[in-house]
Amino acid sequence: MIVPKFEGLQGRAEAQSWPEPPQVLLQRLIHRVDQVLLGKRETVTQLLTAMLAGGHVLLEDVPGVGKTMLAGAFARVLGGEFKRIQFTSDMLPADVIGGAVWDSRISELVYRPGPIMANIVLADEINRTSPRTQSALLEAMEERRISVEGETRKLPEPFVLIATQNPLSYEGTNTLPEAQLDRFMMRLSIGYPSMENEAKMLEQYASGSRLEPHQLRPVLMLEEWLRMQREVRQAHVHPGLLEYMAKVTDATRRAPELELGLSPRAGRDWLRAAQARAYVEGRRYVLPDDLFATGETVLAHRLNGVSAGGRQVSEALTRIMRSTPLPASIAPGQIAGRQK
Repeated sequence: MIVPKFEGLQGRAEAQSWPEPPQVLLQRLIHRVDQVLLGKRETVTQLLTAMLAGGHVLLEDVPGVGKTMLAGAFARVLGGEFKRIQFTSDMLPADVIGGAVWDSRISELVYRPGPIMANIVLADEINRTSPRTQSALLEAMEERRISVEGETRKLPEPFVLIATQNPLSYEGTNTLPEAQLDRFMMRLSIGYPSMENEAKMLEQYASGSRLEPHQLRPVLMLEEWLRMQREVRQAHVHPGLLEYMAKVTDATRRAPELELGLSPRAGRDWLRAAQARAYVEGRRYVLPDDLFATGETVLAHRLNGVSAGGRQVSEALTRIMRSTPLPASIAPGQIAGRQK
């Protein structure tokens, strides 16, 4: 049986209590974004989970399903600064991170910030730019800083990169290297809306009542968001769950159908995502279902199959997660998500 051991954490939480429970604020945030992107509550929850965990997200889907709208809606409800970068083949790294320009007033080179200097950055069609420009994001994604003209500059806090790409149109694109894919905590797909939600959306457009991202009001201040991120990392994780995660990552490195297994960074991101999922649910401890709810979105895009095709990778990961035994110390009633 999992027994949370965070009495000390409770004591610190009581010393600085929230005016209302954090999960209430988070559910309100999810509800507001869900009003813009109808019927995609689970996708919204997964994106929120990644952002709470301090991770970046790759939205891979066909055009027109709301990828840009989703990123803009989150920027509004968090009250942070939002910048969009439309990646093209002729972009240079300085177009992303900024560069030194001559200021004639003071006769010196001064730094002109690039669009990366924001709380939420949308990298639209990231695979349409050159590998040289893509590499400008590597330091920003992992170290939360950039280097310009030999000087290191910290990015704003919080910072999250949401990148998009079209999985069907590869003409004139540059595939993201494994080192960059591994820096995305989650890969998500929005998908088409259901017929009912699409009819509701068209009805809203026809009546002029459609809610757009710029009409949303902030739910959280950035200081509250940063505090939530700190509390997420205090969520208790049973040693047996840590052992299970280590076994899964090791099994991916030995699976015959996988050419490239999971990195240690993948295990770290899985842990952070599970902690954040528990926090969204109003818990300060992780359950097995938190691991199963985040496993595929956090891990699948980091794996390479022996033969081409994402389905093989997904099936291999599912097999490994289901066949890896959970420790006997975990109650059977807590593994319902494993059977899905």
